[in-house]
Amino acid sequence: MKTNSILLASVLATGLWLASCTGKLDIKPVTSISAGQALTTASDLNALLVGAYDAIGSGNVYGGNLQRDAELLGDNGDVTWTGTFVAPQQMYTKRILVNNDQIDITWTDAYRAINIANTVLANLNLAASSDQSRIEGEAKFIRASMYFELVRVYGKSWGDGDNNANLGVPIVLTPTTAIDASTNVPRSTVAAVYTQVIQDLTDAESKLPSTNGFFATKGAAAAQLSRVYLQKLDYTNAAAAANRVIAGGQYSLVAIEQVFDLRTNISGVNTSETIFAIQITDQDGTNNLNTFYGASEYGGRGDIEINESFLSNFETNDVRGQLFYPDEIGAIRTAKYINQYGNIQVLRLAEMYLTRAEANFRAGTSVGATPLEDINKVRSRAKATALTSADLTLATILQERRRELAFEGTLLHDVKRTRQSIVSGTTTLPWNSTRLTYPIPLREINTNPALVQNQGY
Repeated sequence: MKTNSILLASVLATGLWLASCTGKLDIKPVTSISAGQALTTASDLNALLVGAYDAIGSGNVYGGNLQRDAELLGDNGDVTWTGTFVAPQQMYTKRILVNNDQIDITWTDAYRAINIANTVLANLNLAASSDQSRIEGEAKFIRASMYFELVRVYGKSWGDGDNNANLGVPIVLTPTTAIDASTNVPRSTVAAVYTQVIQDLTDAESKLPSTNGFFATKGAAAAQLSRVYLQKLDYTNAAAAANRVIAGGQYSLVAIEQVFDLRTNISGVNTSETIFAIQITDQDGTNNLNTFYGASEYGGRGDIEINESFLSNFETNDVRGQLFYPDEIGAIRTAKYINQYGNIQVLRLAEMYLTRAEANFRAGTSVGATPLEDINKVRSRAKATALTSADLTLATILQERRRELAFEGTLLHDVKRTRQSIVSGTTTLPWNSTRLTYPIPLREINTNPALVQNQGY
């Protein structure tokens, strides 16, 4: 039987197949949902919202592979891939094939989360009036985050030609409850996807509380907005959004080793620097950053080695340069992912200082603080020598960003928005090379005639 594209198994999100308190979804291989499985109570809705968080924590999305692949595809000699899995190998060599299984499952899992969020939004009437705004904000944060991640890997970069003509990804804002011709949705433009993302995150920021346990907060929505605006080269709004996070006073920097919880086999913890993280315990959750970056002695496969040359980026007194260790065969590993059950930091405060610094520097403004003050705030935490105004250039700001956020999934996106080139083998790839954009998954192309494949595939 021929199956349709965009949502596939994610169509099942409207069902209440939630496993006890873990929030996991038991996805069943059917293509429609019976009336008997409809949402009926506020508890049902809350359980489904937990399922949406569980979906974005999939190992193929914020559970690690999304970040891993952004680092491998954007790599310019910092790491060596030594693993045997074909999909990430293609990322590392910048030779992605249309049948790459990781490309397929990242798309499917992201749309599964979007469909769950859409189902929550369509059933807000079930929530208590006092909870409706919060639930709406959380669902829109989740939906916007997934669309943002999708558009910047499956679509052209912002500014690479006409954003109003370049194709992004299909926008679906209502629940998909059956597989039929109506679900053959075409790709929206890059500009349209960004507009939807910004609208959702702006709504989320206005509706979310400042504190919300480990779920999305007002600060998380603003932090994600700062990323979106920075990727969009909108420096005024990027600085403003990052400043709202910092000025809100909910977060503070902690010792870098605390951020990444360098203990082993201990359920993950958040710190005051955490804005939003995927929660991992020894009972639930996936940390694929540990799987691929961690040495075998720490539960990982050790597929990604850090090259010695990368360590030269750090000054002797910079403690971030100490977040590396040799494994049993002498390969260098990042200590950020020693803890097999460590939470995955999706958004953290240090990035906000770096974003505000860069955006202010580019715009010639000093919203919240001067660029020098923000850069030195991050460097001070790392015990690195303070910079002077004579030291501060765009290059030094970007270098500081790489030191701080290395291997956290920002590399490919920074390469693209800063218009850098990548050397792959004997070939130099420009920032807008078709080899740095994912193909639309082959299964989606074969089953949805409304989809158009990307150039180069």
